[in-house]
Amino acid sequence: MNELLKKVSEFLAHHKGLPVLIGVGMILLNLLFNLLPHWPVVAWLAETDLFLHLGAALGLFGIILGDAL
Repeated sequence: MNELLKKVSEFLAHHKGLPVLIGVGMILLNLLFNLLPHWPVVAWLAETDLFLHLGAALGLFGIILGDAL
């Protein structure tokens, strides 16, 4: 477990903006889901705004993590 945490922290130290970019990508993906036809899974994702909430949380976490590293 310690090795995994060490590898992840070293990776994120070199790529500080990656969680923020992934969060922005998830928010844009949520916008795309709102524009697609209402197929069952797509409609559920659009109604719940799942990727919007996860992307915003990941982006904020990335900003905090980037400052700490």
